[in-house]
Amino acid sequence: MSLAIEDPYARSDEMLDQPGPHRSRAAWWRRYLGVPAVLALVCIGVAVFVAVADLDDVEQRLLTLGGLLNATLVHLQLVGLSTLLVIVIAVPLGILVTRPAARRLTPLVVGLGNIAQSVPSLGVIVLFAILFAPGFRGAVVALVVYAFLPILRNTIVGLQQIDPFVVESARGMGMSSNRVLREIELPLAVPVILAGVRTAAVINVGTATIGALTNAGGLGSVVYGGIVQSRTPVIVVASILTAVLALLVDHVLGVAEDVLRPRGL
Repeated sequence: MSLAIEDPYARSDEMLDQPGPHRSRAAWWRRYLGVPAVLALVCIGVAVFVAVADLDDVEQRLLTLGGLLNATLVHLQLVGLSTLLVIVIAVPLGILVTRPAARRLTPLVVGLGNIAQSVPSLGVIVLFAILFAPGFRGAVVALVVYAFLPILRNTIVGLQQIDPFVVESARGMGMSSNRVLREIELPLAVPVILAGVRTAAVINVGTATIGALTNAGGLGSVVYGGIVQSRTPVIVVASILTAVLALLVDHVLGVAEDVLRPRGL
């Protein structure tokens, strides 16, 4: 009778291949902090370039640290406020048109959203700048209109894709329609709705740049200043910062999707 002797080194190799707390923590750091770390390095590179590059007086005036920070904050305010307003308007409207009594309104509401989305962004911003006066307020209203469709459509799709048997089972258990919506339908639709919010926010980051043409401020004003003064470094720096902001917003909302996603989905 022979006794098999276990190789401890082989066992340790197998254990390394298995997922564990150390591997999970490393994956968590890579997933949630990898993108911000890369974007921070890009911003540092931009700051180093502005500090060491041979810029003329006009470029130095347009690329001051305080001016870039202020433009970035205004850009974030434009995107944040407009996206929040779209959520407040589009999500309840999407819920309303998925209710049996109002489903006939779905084509009309989605059609209006398609019209707003099909109009060129510059036309939307200029139109609402005329209606609401040029500046921050008109740009916010234009961004709300332009980002309305993704959140509305995703809210409708998220609620419509729920298995009807799940809803009927909840009602068969004695749950009211409002409770079914609050505890069953909305939690199941959260991932799709958040995907629409993520799309709308990224769209707003790019569209808000055009708001500089109506004196809305933001990083678009730096880009526009570089175009008017024919200063390529200014245009490049402001464009890079706008792209960094779009990627950061996309990443933050992606993390929000993971955090708010109901367990088991």
